[in-house]
Amino acid sequence: MYFAIVMKRRNPNHEIVVHERNPAGTTHGWGVVFWDDLLATLRTNDPDSAQAIADQAVPWSGQVIDVEGQPPHHSVGGGYGICRRRLLQILIERALALGVDVRFESEISELSQVADADLIVAADGVASQLRRRRADQFRPQIEAGRNKYIWLATTQLFPSFTFGFVPTSAGWVWFHAYSFKEGVSTFIVECAPETWNGLGFGMMLADAELRVLESIFAKHLDGHELISRDGNGNRLPWLSFRTLVNRTWHADNLVLIGDAAHTTHFTIGSGTRLAIDDAVALASALSEHDSLPRALDAFGHRRHRALARVQRDARLSAEWFENLPRYIRYNAPAFFTLLLARRSRLLKRMPARTYLYLRGACTKLTGSAASPLARIGGPVRIKSQPRHLRSRTGNAPPLTLSAPERAEPDPADAGRPGGRAADEAASGPAPARRAG
Repeated sequence: MYFAIVMKRRNPNHEIVVHERNPAGTTHGWGVVFWDDLLATLRTNDPDSAQAIADQAVPWSGQVIDVEGQPPHHSVGGGYGICRRRLLQILIERALALGVDVRFESEISELSQVADADLIVAADGVASQLRRRRADQFRPQIEAGRNKYIWLATTQLFPSFTFGFVPTSAGWVWFHAYSFKEGVSTFIVECAPETWNGLGFGMMLADAELRVLESIFAKHLDGHELISRDGNGNRLPWLSFRTLVNRTWHADNLVLIGDAAHTTHFTIGSGTRLAIDDAVALASALSEHDSLPRALDAFGHRRHRALARVQRDARLSAEWFENLPRYIRYNAPAFFTLLLARRSRLLKRMPARTYLYLRGACTKLTGSAASPLARIGGPVRIKSQPRHLRSRTGNAPPLTLSAPERAEPDPADAGRPGGRAADEAASGPAPARRAG
């Protein structure tokens, strides 16, 4: 939808048709989060919709890490939440006002349905049917993560972005929560598959599962219920996150954006921002080049390069949560440090205790806690290790410390939980778009 808005603003003579598979006012998920950088992008490309989004957004302040049995750890920072349905409504209203033809309950599953279009923009999600029609050209690869997660809501308010971790008889269960509109918060639950099976999830009806989750998180919910939009009284829609990459994002006049092109794990919260960035980059490439093939080549090159680091960060973040027992045994301040450092390649390759020791040592050397490991002059190659370290790290390859290593989030990520919060499930559908 945002691509249609940007293109129509740049040239009102474009004939643009948006085919939305869902009925008007229907979407999946609950709320999404974003930060000032996304607002800046929106204001640059369409001030009207940007202001409407800002007006509807609910600010949240600070971060809370709450591990049962330890004092909660509080941190500064902040961002915004907005109802996913309201966000889509704002964009639809803006597109209609600009003259875009928006057609609801109009699913495009075959390219022959839009054969007369100069350009077909597929934003139909991780399970894109249009991408499948050209799978031999796009060469998609989809990898399912280990953990199970579910997207819920609650009437309990979380004025700070909150991570809550609770032990059960079958293992740890945790949530990511944030307010996104008055009286409602997003509440994403995640756990290892062994815990999921051990607690009997998947064997119960939806209402019974919700009651079990409410009992697990009783302290945090304080009597408020958990709400599922998709259970339908049968089973809750637990998912394993699917990470998608494509070798190329365009084939002839068909181009992919958003989750149809790429997914990044929800624990870095980049889904909405990356989809908006795709839309803006595609519109810019089309404006800068007279030839459609050259424009699509430029778009693909630009976005592949921009996404490389984000996708790496997302993989590391997902793996961190898949290996939670390795980190959660530390006290609250140390665990918080490890949580913020989850996108670090260095942390993945050494014991957590060693990482914490090196971080402390580097902080003393540099006089600052801001990305101390990232400022090690070098590279420094560790060709051998002390015997006590060798016994703990096995036959791992030698480590290289260099300036590009991100031991902690960039300063630009200040206020984001570990480098942005949970944003949205990659499986959420999005419309296919036709532009001419």
